[in-house]
Amino acid sequence: MFGHEKVRHVSTTAIPPCIQPEPSRVDIIDLNPWDLENLPFPYMQRGFLFTKDTQHQQEKPVDLFNHLKDSLSQTLAYFYPLAGRLAIRKHEDDDEETVSVYIDCKNSTGAEFVASIADITVSDFLGSSYADPCIVHECFFPLDGALGHDGQSLPLLSVQVTKLIDGIFIGCSMNHTVCDGTSFWHFIASWAEISGGGATFDRPILERCFFDTDPPIRIPISTFKLLPHRYPHSTSPLEERIFHFEQESIARLKTKANLEITVSESNICTTISSLQALLAHIWLATTRARKLDPNEETSYWLAIGNRSRMNPPLPETYFGNSMLDVGATAKAGELLEKGLGWTALLLNQVVASYDNEKVLSIWKSWVERPRFILTGNSPPPKNILVSGGSPRFNVYGNDFGRGKPVAVRTGHSSHYDGKVLPVRGSVEGSIDFEICLSPEIMKAIEEDKEFMDFVTILSTPS
Repeated sequence: MFGHEKVRHVSTTAIPPCIQPEPSRVDIIDLNPWDLENLPFPYMQRGFLFTKDTQHQQEKPVDLFNHLKDSLSQTLAYFYPLAGRLAIRKHEDDDEETVSVYIDCKNSTGAEFVASIADITVSDFLGSSYADPCIVHECFFPLDGALGHDGQSLPLLSVQVTKLIDGIFIGCSMNHTVCDGTSFWHFIASWAEISGGGATFDRPILERCFFDTDPPIRIPISTFKLLPHRYPHSTSPLEERIFHFEQESIARLKTKANLEITVSESNICTTISSLQALLAHIWLATTRARKLDPNEETSYWLAIGNRSRMNPPLPETYFGNSMLDVGATAKAGELLEKGLGWTALLLNQVVASYDNEKVLSIWKSWVERPRFILTGNSPPPKNILVSGGSPRFNVYGNDFGRGKPVAVRTGHSSHYDGKVLPVRGSVEGSIDFEICLSPEIMKAIEEDKEFMDFVTILSTPS
């Protein structure tokens, strides 16, 4: 097994944007409720594993690092908020002392670039029995454990490039207060395009939306002080697996779910999507494995995008957060009794209920009474599943001039009990689910024939 001693730190460098090419640069970007809600949450962490191609066989580490530093600096010229820091204003002209949070772009301290070398091969990294996932989290991703509000002193973006014996791993940690998954992947795709010598990426829209709200959003200091200093991870052992669903298996599952609601819910005219069928399939299997009391409640929380829900819609190139966390709840016995179609329909109806008016109502409520889902007193959640991400993100399309990644991995921020992360698979039409559960629940799922009949490949994520 490899450990920390196998990964050698070379350097840490601050990367500022190269000369800003557009005249629309601003020094301050106020944050809106969608952004501020993420202050208690960990940085988003995603990484890419590449093998050496013929062109880079003789590449020296210094040349690799310098090339990626240069292309990162060029990319930051368009995504310059990522080179700044979070900052706090204090307001004392109210009945209660308040604070507001903004991105200080003038303080362009820079993104962080960590260069390292690991004496391991790509096959070592991918080997299901070679590495503890926690070692991968700690050795190949920067800013492990950082939370959104830590962006006052920590970089908003940190990249660790690790040169392997026969490949490279690029691990990225980005502050979730600054942007969501859509914007994260927009940045990654743009950096990959520039690194590969191209220039045909969509420029981000950096101006934040506020609808009818006047910035800045003021948060009572008493509420702000409740922000946690660490994420409430479970103290019990956890295991991760990647469950791979091929296109044919997904189609079978989707057909099964839609047939079930056609028979049992004949008055409802709704089509269950492939993703909803998969999420329901996982929720049912986890509920069976947890052996909950029939009257015990279980929940599935989903991060859903708001861009297409707004009227008019926000552009996909909007750089910031535009998402909500929504939950479906049911009694364990009811879930298992009614099965796949009913469970998928429950998820479908919850997500579909969030339209422009409902989203804006939640927005207005938060502005009037700012609050955080997680505080310093928050216990680890119980009997839930949580899904962020989306299989529509083209994670395998980011080649950095080095060909297609052979693997895409997450960092420690996604290592918690009940995490279910859907990712577009490397094979067209397939979807991978990175799932994190306690060892006994994971073992029960692996032995669940009803669940595994649709799974093509089972592997550890490291």
